[in-house]
Amino acid sequence: MAIKERTQASLREQLRDALALYEPGRSDRREAKPAAVLLLLYERDDGIHLLFQERSHQVEHHKGQISFPGGARDDGDDGAAFTALRETHEEVGVAPEDVDLLGEIDEIWTISDFRVRPFVGWLRKWPYPFRFAPREVASLLEVPFDHLTDAATLVDDVREVDGRRVVLPSYRWGEHLIWGATARILTNFLDVYRTLDADS
Repeated sequence: MAIKERTQASLREQLRDALALYEPGRSDRREAKPAAVLLLLYERDDGIHLLFQERSHQVEHHKGQISFPGGARDDGDDGAAFTALRETHEEVGVAPEDVDLLGEIDEIWTISDFRVRPFVGWLRKWPYPFRFAPREVASLLEVPFDHLTDAATLVDDVREVDGRRVVLPSYRWGEHLIWGATARILTNFLDVYRTLDADS
């Protein structure tokens, strides 16, 4: 079913229900540093979009890569969801009260030794005055969800991991390549999204 058709059928509530039934996997790297990110969906006049950011070259990890808003857990954070919302506010200016949290998907481990818990949220209003932090974020990418679900967007990302050649999923958006941990998180979310077709 096309995304535009789902808009009228309340994609937000369908995703909320699907994520409520989903049991997120957990990383076995318990010694890794805890972190959280937010997959932020919102409906513009031209359809549903998902927010990504291009990381600056001033950050410590993953310079210049495409990521979801998020980061490491602070000692004072009240849980992983709090971390995701706090970091999203700091990086792209979205206030926590403007996000409707829908659920959580699989925790992943990154090569920079983070255990990342991804949360899915829906922006309560549009237009929104995004304000990104230049020290951490070079630019924002508002990617149409229809584009991400198009099979032509998915490309092979061939890399060497522990001396082995592996083919990983990645996604093309204009001149940008969404790869690595972000692509793995996105693939997991799209798998959950596709269960909506199976249930319809």
